[in-house]
Amino acid sequence: MNPIALLLLAFAMSTDAFAAAIGKGASLHKPRFAEALRMGLIFGSIEAITPLIGWLIGKSASSYVEAWDHWIAFSLLVALGLHMIHEGLKPAGEEVEKPSRQSFLKVSLTAIGTSMDAMAVGIGLAFINVNIWLAAGLIGLATTIMVTIGVLLGRVVGSILGHRAEIFGGLTLIAVGGWILSSHLQP
Repeated sequence: MNPIALLLLAFAMSTDAFAAAIGKGASLHKPRFAEALRMGLIFGSIEAITPLIGWLIGKSASSYVEAWDHWIAFSLLVALGLHMIHEGLKPAGEEVEKPSRQSFLKVSLTAIGTSMDAMAVGIGLAFINVNIWLAAGLIGLATTIMVTIGVLLGRVVGSILGHRAEIFGGLTLIAVGGWILSSHLQP
């Protein structure tokens, strides 16, 4: 996986957390940078760990599916991308929760919920030649940055940018999946 695809993947994985951070930022009264960074670090840490877990799961099964590994990675990324686009197209009124207090537990649970796609991506990455430590680190860093920005922008942009960010992330995942498939199908 080339560095550009890895960066695109990292930022695509951060868009759902970014969308959640906008909602959390909108629920705060004038969020400060320290609170935004705290939330960014929580999200980023969890988002960096989950692809490692997924990668370990995928590696344990890789010897059984090497002939189809690129199709598995492609299918997972396209499915996740389509899911993110679907979520991004939902009307803003369907949001489940906008807590007024950002406790560590609530932030962590939200981060775990938004990181399941990163775990699935980690499973897919186990089937291709990629440095999982670099990928996980980039995903965590991108998520930390995007969540910090999302919290600070939350009061200003609300649901408009949040939904568009998720759609963009889904399209990016589909593009990365297409790149993986095409690079493996070339003679």
